[in-house]
Amino acid sequence: MESAQIDAIIKQYGKKESFILSILQDIQAKEKYLPKDILEQVSQKMQMPLTKIFRIATFYNALSIKPRGRHKVDVCLGTACHVRGGTKIIDKLKRDLGIGVGETTKDKRFTLESVRCVGCCSLGPVAVIDGTVYGRLTQDKLHSMLKEFK
Repeated sequence: MESAQIDAIIKQYGKKESFILSILQDIQAKEKYLPKDILEQVSQKMQMPLTKIFRIATFYNALSIKPRGRHKVDVCLGTACHVRGGTKIIDKLKRDLGIGVGETTKDKRFTLESVRCVGCCSLGPVAVIDGTVYGRLTQDKLHSMLKEFK
């Protein structure tokens, strides 16, 4: 991301500290994560301590300072999904994708995350891929589901 693009995002919101989350979200939408060099530029341009920006970037689950895959797979491990086999779903995804929770495939296609609740308890176990909810999952359904994204 070029410095001019960062300037444009900051200008859109203004240099008020209260807009830092929106600024970081816009940067992540373009970059798929928050690279350190870009956070350093934001820190300088906003005249805000880098430590404060890192604290925000690492606090929110929606933000990431590590590169993410093109498709983010969130598997719910809340109580209802856990009881209905959410851990089996995540274990199968780990085997099929060859990565652990919090990791990204080598081809940068998928990032696997676990979440505590997506609010679809009656559909458990549930996964959310790129914002689309997939409910009543079974290990057999995963293969065809992931095939849509390859």
